[in-house]
Amino acid sequence: MAVFLVVPTAVVVVQAFRTDDGAPTLGNVRELGNTDIVHALVNSVLLSGVTAIVGAALGAVVAYAVVTAAPEGLLRRVVTAASGVLAQFGGVMLAFAWIATLGLSGLVPTLLRDHLGTDVDTSWLYGMSGFMLVYLYFQIPLMVIVFLPSLDGVRPQWREATESLGGTTWQYWRRVAGPLLAPAFFSSTLLLFANALSAYATAAALNAQSTFILPLQIGNAIGSEVVLGRQNVAKALALEMVVIVAIIMVAYAFMQRRADRWLAR
Repeated sequence: MAVFLVVPTAVVVVQAFRTDDGAPTLGNVRELGNTDIVHALVNSVLLSGVTAIVGAALGAVVAYAVVTAAPEGLLRRVVTAASGVLAQFGGVMLAFAWIATLGLSGLVPTLLRDHLGTDVDTSWLYGMSGFMLVYLYFQIPLMVIVFLPSLDGVRPQWREATESLGGTTWQYWRRVAGPLLAPAFFSSTLLLFANALSAYATAAALNAQSTFILPLQIGNAIGSEVVLGRQNVAKALALEMVVIVAIIMVAYAFMQRRADRWLAR
């Protein structure tokens, strides 16, 4: 905890308020109001929000399908194993897979051009819509992993009790299962949001020349060969992300405790 979390965070916080010479300054933090950085922040929140909501919805459907299958059946084993692998299949490998498939010289555009005489513009893959599609590739499996235990905690007796009292399926989900699973669903969505917000390797491998999201802004501030002396601005950007993620994780912990309390009853 100290070596890999506390110390790096402390360094980021301190250096965000220092010049390259070590003198105190607020100049790095003032850079956060720069138009490009604000635009990158908005894009990061949009990218993370859309992929978190869509990934949570689709992942919850897949998780529910797994729960309704046989507990020791092939479907559950295959889906959980695949989700565990795909949730970690990110970074350069994931970006290369999509570029090799849908890139400007990828498999699909080449086949369409050579065999059907159709030119397909896949430049969208390197922009916001492409990032959303690629991010969903690891967001959906992650949702399956984190939401599946909550669905397992829903007891069949609750549905039987609802039906014995004359309740319909809609009433069961609206008044029993829905309210019980809501904290777990929203906490999982927050986790997906934080996961997408902090993802760097996939974005950098997919479009290293762009700086339209915060992680790419940080990478550009550290490694740019054109604009030098922005290392501490990168620390200020990282501090901004630390604050956002910290708020999200506090909300996640609160909602997860509430979900655990209900499901333990």
